Amino acid sequence: MTNPDKQKPVEVTDVETAAEKTSEPTPASGTSTITQRWKREDLIKKASPITRGICLLFSLLAFLIMVSNKHGYGRNFNDYEEYRYVLAISIISTLYTAWQTFAHFSKREFFDRRTNILVDFSGDQIVAYLLISAASSAIPLTNRFREGQDNIFTDSAASAISMAILAFVALALSTLFSGYKLSTHSFI
Repeated sequence: MTNPDKQKPVEVTDVETAAEKTSEPTPASGTSTITQRWKREDLIKKASPITRGICLLFSLLAFLIMVSNKHGYGRNFNDYEEYRYVLAISIISTLYTAWQTFAHFSKREFFDRRTNILVDFSGDQIVAYLLISAASSAIPLTNRFREGQDNIFTDSAASAISMAILAFVALALSTLFSGYKLSTHSFI
C-alpha cells in the first residue's frame, strides 16, 4: 500500500515517548486531589463568615444612613415608602447576618447540621433578594429627585441605596458558598 502524504509510518516507541513528555507525574493514590479538596473546603469555611461580616457592615451602614436622612419638610425618609422599605430590609439584613455571624463564631449549632445548611442557603437567598428589591425600588425615586435638585437628602438616599447594593453583592457571594456546602453535604 502506498503512502499518499509520503510520511514515514509512526512507530510504537515514538507514541510512548510523546505520551511521557506530555503527561504529568501522577501522585500515589490521589493525594493531590485530596489536598486540593481540603484547601477548597478550608477556603469556603473562612470565606463564608467573611462575606456575611461584610454584608453585616454594609447593611448596618445602609440602616444608619437612611435613619439619619431627615432634613426638614419634604426631605424626610419617612415621607416616602420606598425609603422606608430600604430601611426595613436593611434592619432585616442586619439582624440576619448578625445572627449568622454570631452562630458561626460561637461554634454553636441551633439546628441539626442538615437543617442548618438548608437555613443558611435559603436565608441567604431570601435576604439577598430582599436587599436588591429594596435598592431597586428606591433608585427611581432618587433619580427623579436628582433631576430637580441635588442636595444632601438625595446624596444620603443614594449612599444608603449603594450600601444596600453592596450588602446584596456580599450576601450573593455567601449564597454561592452556602450553595456549595449544600451540594457537597450528603443527606443520607
